[in-house]
Amino acid sequence: MRHPSRRTRTALVLALLSFVALFAVASSLASKPLDVLERPIKVRVTAIPITFDRDDTKRVAFGKLTFRGGLNLFGRSRHFGGFSGIAIDASGTTLLAVTDAGAWMRATLDYNGRWLKSFDEVTLGSILGQDGKPLQTDAERDAEGLALASGDTRAGQAYVAFEREQRILRYPFDPARFGPPTGTVRLPKEASAMSANQGIEAVALIQAGRLKGTIVAFSERLKDRNGNLKGWLIGGPTPGAITVRRLGGFDITDAAGLPDGGLVILERRFRYSEGVKMRIRRIGAAELGHGKLIAGEVLLEATDRLNIDNMEAIAVHRSRAGETILTLMSDDNFSPLQRSLIMQFALP
Repeated sequence: MRHPSRRTRTALVLALLSFVALFAVASSLASKPLDVLERPIKVRVTAIPITFDRDDTKRVAFGKLTFRGGLNLFGRSRHFGGFSGIAIDASGTTLLAVTDAGAWMRATLDYNGRWLKSFDEVTLGSILGQDGKPLQTDAERDAEGLALASGDTRAGQAYVAFEREQRILRYPFDPARFGPPTGTVRLPKEASAMSANQGIEAVALIQAGRLKGTIVAFSERLKDRNGNLKGWLIGGPTPGAITVRRLGGFDITDAAGLPDGGLVILERRFRYSEGVKMRIRRIGAAELGHGKLIAGEVLLEATDRLNIDNMEAIAVHRSRAGETILTLMSDDNFSPLQRSLIMQFALP
């Protein structure tokens, strides 16, 4: 057997060390901001238009959805990123978001006809704790889900779901503040016992029908004995556990209420060997009920051959043309190797 020369072995060792060093640098750059925002700040954001299919830029039909534009966002603040839950007002022009670093963001959206065109007037601030001060530790500020309870994205009240320290809190907010919280949603015992990084990932509010006003919470990957994903109906006429059929190893990252009383859920699958995948499922209002196993309808499934990243947030509004619009955002994990994307699709 021919052994590699000393020069070759040295080159291999240096290459390995370089890879380890690059990985270490990337990991350090991906860390969340250690400091908090003491007051809201305005942030300049550059928005670069993107297509969903890089190779066929004119294509708009994907699964059962129609692409309505997307933007790659570059914010001039180390606090810009990590978007994990969003809400959008009825006009589709004001977006509210929370990040897994304990911040909130408000921005305005503009359109060229039906096409998403711009992302402007961006404000970032800290989510406040019970003491009226910004959340400080990673364990307490890991916000993962957002659902409007009243008002709109400018001022009102919202439910925010937190992972690690598993909880859902009701927050009043206005243009300058987000909190302190005024109430706590009582979680089922099994939800409170979830592991730190596999807990409550999505919260939504049923908008219409027999379950109107019911809070729906989903775990990221808490599974029942058959490997399906667990969630809960909280409040409303029929509270209790629900189960979503786990398809293809995907995990739930967010959910949003539909105008007809149903839901859409956003899902993600990541493997080092295959990259990242995204899926959107619609759950009909009739499927929701205590003790039910829910399959839903797959609206879109995409691999990273299409223009996706770590898609974590979804919101719903009705356009002026009467279309139901799904708005998605990605969580860049505060890493220069990932992107903050926003994109929209029309639901038939």
